[in-house]
Amino acid sequence: MTPATAQPPTANTEPTAPLLVACDIDGTLLRTGQRPTAAVRHAAREVLRAGHHVVLATGRSLTGAVTAALQLGLRDVWIVASNGAVTAHLLGDHYRVVEQQTVDAAVVIDVAQKEAPAVRIAGEIVGAGWHVSAPFPGHELNGTQRQATIAEFQTNSTPRIALHGPDAYRLVPALLARGLTAIATRLDWVDVTPPQISKASALEKVRIELGIDAGRTAAIGDGENDIEMFRWAAHAVAMGHASPFVLAAARYRTGSIDDEGAASALLSLLG
Repeated sequence: MTPATAQPPTANTEPTAPLLVACDIDGTLLRTGQRPTAAVRHAAREVLRAGHHVVLATGRSLTGAVTAALQLGLRDVWIVASNGAVTAHLLGDHYRVVEQQTVDAAVVIDVAQKEAPAVRIAGEIVGAGWHVSAPFPGHELNGTQRQATIAEFQTNSTPRIALHGPDAYRLVPALLARGLTAIATRLDWVDVTPPQISKASALEKVRIELGIDAGRTAAIGDGENDIEMFRWAAHAVAMGHASPFVLAAARYRTGSIDDEGAASALLSLLG
């Protein structure tokens, strides 16, 4: 295993001042479709026990993020879901949506229909599931799926739209040109959120809400949607299996998910 080599972030505050530790979920804290390991669960709880704040920052829907939080044993945790478009606070088994951004579905659908009419379209229904233009494979979306017409997509607000189909990534330039935030997480999958929304933009609001010094922030992740988060954090750690592009965006590197690198990175923050 290649351990995290960083020291805990420092600032002009007392050494015991709390940290805000932002953690990606899939590919970082767990493998998609699997539960987190005992080592990762232990490390996350140790960070909380030391008086720090863990914030789950993920591309998942809020439903999927809450499931992961409960699997991790986190019962008082902030969640930045849908790549920053939804922010919630989980306390016990209940959560409160603090902020929800809205993407212009009409613009997304217009681009998709012109550039790749065969792609499936899904619009997130926060806390419940998705409106879908056609059924998605069951493992691809968290929550229930409700087939909807194009008119229903345009009249129901949503924080995020997922586009799924062969070569969906080719839609990204056209979506960016229309001012939207678009990230191709796979060649066949694009997440679309409102302009200038990212994990970082939502995390900054959580940081201010919690009163954490900017120098006491850390982030752990493995994907392209973590790059803005890395730039935001004072102490950015990339998982060892991340692409070279993502690794270059972080100051530090930990082990891969096979090595339970997230557990090592979390524990390294405790000094």
